[in-house]
Amino acid sequence: MSARLVPRAGTPDPALTELRAEVLAFLKEQIDAGVFTPGIDTWLTRWNPEFTRALAARGWVGMTIPVEYGGHGRTFMERFVVTEELLAVGAPVAAQWVADRQAAPSLLKYGTEEQKQRFLPGIAAGEICWAIGMSEPDSGSDLASVKTKATQVDGGWRISGTKLWTSGAHHADAFFGLARSAPLDPAHRHDGLSQFIVLLDSPGVTIRPILSMSGDHHFNEVLLDDVFVPDDLVLGQIGAGWEQVTSELGYERSGPERFLSTFGVLESLVHGVADGSVEADTRIGATIGRIAGLHRMSTAVSESLERGENAELAASVVKVLGTKTEGDLADLADEVAGYTAADAHLAELVRAGVMQRPGFTLRGGTSEILRGVIARGLGMR
Repeated sequence: MSARLVPRAGTPDPALTELRAEVLAFLKEQIDAGVFTPGIDTWLTRWNPEFTRALAARGWVGMTIPVEYGGHGRTFMERFVVTEELLAVGAPVAAQWVADRQAAPSLLKYGTEEQKQRFLPGIAAGEICWAIGMSEPDSGSDLASVKTKATQVDGGWRISGTKLWTSGAHHADAFFGLARSAPLDPAHRHDGLSQFIVLLDSPGVTIRPILSMSGDHHFNEVLLDDVFVPDDLVLGQIGAGWEQVTSELGYERSGPERFLSTFGVLESLVHGVADGSVEADTRIGATIGRIAGLHRMSTAVSESLERGENAELAASVVKVLGTKTEGDLADLADEVAGYTAADAHLAELVRAGVMQRPGFTLRGGTSEILRGVIARGLGMR
């Protein structure tokens, strides 16, 4: 059994403090100029390609992509600082999020040289958007139960099935589609899975919107009807999809978006207490403490990923604790301020936080599934 669920975070780097100040100054300029209004859960819901390209022009997209592939060759920790500030202020970053967060690292780890040359420069330039092709109807967080089928044909594969809750698919250029490429063996459910780079403008791809209860559209159902994927768009090795997808989930689950989706609400509550428009509540201070702890934990996971370590267990811990915290924060804000807060912006943030709250503990794997992952990692099951 490991002595620590999450590795210890290292000593703060002064250079990262300078980078953080640079990002904060840029974001203040953008807000003051009216480029965007801070929001809630913006890494999922707010697409602004122009803002993404502005970030890319400053070298803040594709930061960890090597220079030879159009990136900037910077560290995971430099990227962590930039993304943390973007999330904290509620910037509209959905257009680059999945591509930068997990598509690029997966391409670097498993992609062919041709795939790297084809996709990574566009990701770094903020020109290529990516979605996630994992979840399916009736599967929940049990990825081993996917029913999407890949059949080998001359020159490639034919893929048929349905992907669900595919955020941003109506904007995205591609996703990694997880499919069963060999018959299911009930005794070895994780075998026979493969990943494919599915171009979402391919014949046979149909994208249907799923509207949230607020009327917003960021979720989608993606139907794959005999979609042809050439051999040169197979990601990694046929049959190694489970290992690859769990590696990808390490990037998806561990980042600061797992506890900062509602940070703007917390900041507004603190300002409201300071100016007397929100009643002081000890739970606000307790939430600040939880966020501080999660910041350290997420920092440690980013450092672990930078060292090339397997961070699946630690990422699951951050995800479970982080999404619980951001959901609790939305509920707290609703209780102490509500939709009728004196500050109109705070009222809108509260409304958005409550509307988005049901999805926090679902996306990236439900809390129930991840508790099982953690228990297994500790040798308890």
